[in-house]
Amino acid sequence: QVHLEDSGGGSVQAGGSLRLSCEVSGVPVSTKCMGWFRQAPGKEREGVATIHSDGVTSYADSVKGRFTISRDNARNTLYLQMNSLKPDDTAMYYCARVRDWRATCNTASPGFAYWGQGTRVTVSS
Repeated sequence: QVHLEDSGGGSVQAGGSLRLSCEVSGVPVSTKCMGWFRQAPGKEREGVATIHSDGVTSYADSVKGRFTISRDNARNTLYLQMNSLKPDDTAMYYCARVRDWRATCNTASPGFAYWGQGTRVTVSS
């Protein structure tokens, strides 16, 4: 059974950094596409970054050059390193995993079926 446990959120000032973690249990972190999504108050959920089983990554335009998605196979954990944070990055962040290995692996993919509980990120100006 797939279980995703998000952590690492917090409150930071603009320009600061945070690293989110997603501990994966039940399956290897590397075998299927995984990603990070976020939802700000009053807004729809949006994709932030994805990483394919082959290691290829993709990012939303709004975070390119500032955020980095990675994984540690030995720890079975997915990460999101967030630098140069902006108030617009304030949101609940969720890690997710596709169900089907054939699912498209990008931030717009509808194939994400397993979700973490979320971790809150607040960026103040």
